[in-house]
Amino acid sequence: MPPVTPADGLSAASTMPWALRDYAFLGDGERGAVVGPRGEVVWLCAPRWDGDAVFSALLGGPGEYLVRPEDDWHVWGGYYEDGTLIRVSRWVSADAVIECRDAFASPAAPGRLVLLRRIRAVRGEARVRVRLDPRPGFGGHAVDWRREGGLWCASGGGLDVRWAGAAEARPAPGGGLRTSLALREGGAHDLVLEVSGDGGPPGVLEAAPLWEATERWWRAAVPRCADLPADADARHAYAVLNGLTSAGGGMVAAATTALPERADTGRNYDYRYAWLRDQAYAGIAVAVHGPHPLLDRAVRFAAARVLEDGGRLRPAYTVSGGRVPPERSLSLPGYPGGGDRVGNHAGEQFQLDTFGEVLQLFAAAAAHDRLDGDARRAVDVVVEAVEASWLEPDAGVWELERRWWAHSRLAVLCGLRSLAGVLPGRDARRWLELADGVERETRRRCLRKDGAWARAEDDQGPDASMLAPLGRGGLPDGDPSVARTRRLIARELTRDGFVYRFHHEGNPLGEAEGAFLLCGFTMAMATVREGDALGAYRWFERTRSAYGPAGLFAEEYDVGQRQLRGNLPQAFVHAALLESVARLASA
Repeated sequence: MPPVTPADGLSAASTMPWALRDYAFLGDGERGAVVGPRGEVVWLCAPRWDGDAVFSALLGGPGEYLVRPEDDWHVWGGYYEDGTLIRVSRWVSADAVIECRDAFASPAAPGRLVLLRRIRAVRGEARVRVRLDPRPGFGGHAVDWRREGGLWCASGGGLDVRWAGAAEARPAPGGGLRTSLALREGGAHDLVLEVSGDGGPPGVLEAAPLWEATERWWRAAVPRCADLPADADARHAYAVLNGLTSAGGGMVAAATTALPERADTGRNYDYRYAWLRDQAYAGIAVAVHGPHPLLDRAVRFAAARVLEDGGRLRPAYTVSGGRVPPERSLSLPGYPGGGDRVGNHAGEQFQLDTFGEVLQLFAAAAAHDRLDGDARRAVDVVVEAVEASWLEPDAGVWELERRWWAHSRLAVLCGLRSLAGVLPGRDARRWLELADGVERETRRRCLRKDGAWARAEDDQGPDASMLAPLGRGGLPDGDPSVARTRRLIARELTRDGFVYRFHHEGNPLGEAEGAFLLCGFTMAMATVREGDALGAYRWFERTRSAYGPAGLFAEEYDVGQRQLRGNLPQAFVHAALLESVARLASA
């Protein structure tokens, strides 16, 4: 299927792909959208995260929702309103300044999304073109439009669509609806799009009360961070994590699928699912700062999965707790250099470190007295699973072949010791004995002759995954292996102040993949734990620089080209920023 092309006189630039750093993100916890610099919504799955895309231009497919100036001679910019995912796109031409304020209406409903767009003439007359062309099923279905009073309504692909504020729109050549708007200086115009898939009654599409409710929701959702350095970025991280976390507690790893980690290498994965590891990182980060509701959501979601699956706990689930579907390809061109993959094979792997991260999450909640009865029962289930399986090879944090990975064991002993520190008693003694046994065997297998940790029993190379459990106190203060490992990683796995995961055999550092931003922030955590606050700030600030104009982090960063790589926004990177800045604040 060729990339969608304009059929209504719009500039071809409106549908051409941008570098990933130029995109913005909207989210309400139940689904997310990607918005381009020219006001084009190029990615939106409905009715929920793992549903089929309604707008899939990001992967070269059909479907788009465009609001952009008629005058092509303009420059673009934009910003998020503080502590929210309310995004304002801004275009400046010779004669006008035009803004479009975008957000999902919140609080959100799982089966129904409402996308708000308010166009404003800031200076001069605003003349804008609008096009709406939903194509459910990754472009496989068209919709049939009909007028109902002042609304445009349509159905197709199992979804119902209603659009308010565009009564004068007309069918566009090639599909969809189009209209033009002219606003005098100071004027505003609202567009309200509803997409539902649960068969429930339609909601009210009045813009003013929807905007007011959305603003109230964001004010309550994101805490003040005046006690933290980089407080604006910390608040933005909170906003992103809220936008990725459903009301049921499940947090997707990212809003997108199949965006390339490296061009034409086949490393293109679907991250629209909830990884328990990522969920734990977010909960732990919040707990370092304070008992924010995101901590409770993470604990509730993780405990439910543990109690349902026990020792068969999977690394990833849908946000509603279901199975992650197997991988399959779509008939789309894919983002340049990427693919068109949905589903993820990691949902069926055994990753021992997941058990350790969940234990760390429960310990963080217990420290704030936020461990309810279900979560306390889940602690015992996880510990029993660890006792039964910690000697087995696993896929590890990087989801590779089954091996005896050191990080998985360090994550487990970090979780056990953290729990023992906040829940003393007979169980705590048992947990400490188990942790001591895990440490002894891991030292025997994975401690190098120079006293640093090797990445695996059969691989003496360094691995930056070790930074997280070391930075969280998995080993006692003063243990020489902590500093030796951090220095080894700094010496062999960094370039220009950025941190990479590990060496790819036969490839110089930086050629096989980009710097891994999670590891840059955990390097700051490990450094501050050694007492070097100045060094920690250096790692933190260097890593913090690796975002685009919208302040979003992807998984990786191409240091040479200064470009984002992989799906976005990457939840665990925003979580790691929050955790590292909170630990820096307490240093």
